[in-house]
Amino acid sequence: MLDYPALLALSEILRRGSFEAAAHALSVTPSAISQRIRGLEERSGTTLINRGPPITGTTAGLRLAAHLEQVRLLESTLHGLPSETPVIRVAVNADSLATWAMAPLAKVPGLLDLVIDDQDHAHDWLRSGQVSAALTSETRPIAGCDSLPLGRMRYRATASPDFMHRHFPRGVDAISLKRAPALSYNHKDGLQDRWVQAICAQRIALPLHRVPSSQAFAEATRLGLGWGMNPEAMILDDLASGRLVDLSPDHPLDVPLTWQTARITAKAIAPLTEAMKKAARTVLLS
Repeated sequence: MLDYPALLALSEILRRGSFEAAAHALSVTPSAISQRIRGLEERSGTTLINRGPPITGTTAGLRLAAHLEQVRLLESTLHGLPSETPVIRVAVNADSLATWAMAPLAKVPGLLDLVIDDQDHAHDWLRSGQVSAALTSETRPIAGCDSLPLGRMRYRATASPDFMHRHFPRGVDAISLKRAPALSYNHKDGLQDRWVQAICAQRIALPLHRVPSSQAFAEATRLGLGWGMNPEAMILDDLASGRLVDLSPDHPLDVPLTWQTARITAKAIAPLTEAMKKAARTVLLS
């Protein structure tokens, strides 16, 4: 039998980042919070929290916290029973969040807890049970999940006119790409490599700038820091005005996006699923 007051303490610590903040949220003393976590770890036989700093959850701790949120989410669908406002954790890629996904996410039937991860990796959060839904490029349904194809997000390889003049005076080829600085969101970002593979039919070790923000990534492209794959929806005005140049207009990169939801909580987040489906129709390619 799980100790749900202790699970609630665990959840609040992981969401708020400290024992003190969790104690304040639950109107108890920090000592009471510590006792609940100590008892929960003893019964679980494992450490649930990395004390840090910063405080983070272990794999077991994150799964237990996710279980609590699933229970609260299911309770919210039972009419006539009082329940706490559920926290709904969702994994979304940064580019979708920056271009179209924030508006439908505002329809979440509870408190939103966003996990930002690459579309090629977001499904891992769902597979491990740490989120209730994920926007992912994984088209195959994850075990225990419902899968809804939303469409394709188009990316363009872009650079500033000055960058093009300096690094690609004779056009884009394998030799120039080996020397021209590229932009990358983080180590999981494979879009630049994927586009280069399609263009040159070979892998190239690109010189990279790391820019972990969609808006800053686009701005870095405009400023000539490097070339990079930007969502077409974000840079249409830049292309029209000539502020950005498409490295190869005939070679966009389309990334399929799928909305996958844990089947056990699919009914509870149905309004969010419908909002994501509706918003995707206006932005994504079919």
